[in-house]
Amino acid sequence: MTETPDVEKPARPTKPTAEQLSAARDTTIEDVSADGLRVLFCGINPGLWSGATGHHFARPGNRFWPALHRSGFTPHQFSPDEQRRLLDLGLGITNVAPRATAKADELTAEELREGGAALTARVLRLEPRALAVLGIGAYRTAFGRRTVTIGRQEESIGGTEVWVLPNPSGLNAHYTLDALAAEFAKLREAVSPAPDPCPRPDGARPDGA
Repeated sequence: MTETPDVEKPARPTKPTAEQLSAARDTTIEDVSADGLRVLFCGINPGLWSGATGHHFARPGNRFWPALHRSGFTPHQFSPDEQRRLLDLGLGITNVAPRATAKADELTAEELREGGAALTARVLRLEPRALAVLGIGAYRTAFGRRTVTIGRQEESIGGTEVWVLPNPSGLNAHYTLDALAAEFAKLREAVSPAPDPCPRPDGARPDGA
């Protein structure tokens, strides 16, 4: 049988045009996920920059990537196009609602509730150590919780701890970057250490210890 040659997909833009941003509305992007992660971070939904580029938290001014680094989760500040490297550190990204919008308030309450149910099923399947939902309002709606505070929640999903962290959007004026990183750091301190991405065959650590 004659094989059909692979068709190379067009490269996504790193800096989308206004037309590309408009075309990204209502699109979806792939999760960065795997089984048994230390933390599965969960945004509310992709913005238009993410929809256009295929990268989570891609809009300039979003503070997810700087907060992740300042809190000690990553060895340097990753750029959005390095998102797959998070898996080597036991980290992943998903969203409550999959539909890309210009603003999160364009989502309906029903979309968020449906997203919460789908997220619960995803967590039960992937079994991360912790789920971190980035946005207290979205968490309240998606999971039907009226009284929620930032930090670890009393409820869990199976064996997965549930945390609520501040929305890293630059529009969230309630948290400075330092305050945001401090909340991320509390989560980092609560989860297991990062796995060694390059273990030695003899089990010895690279520093000889």
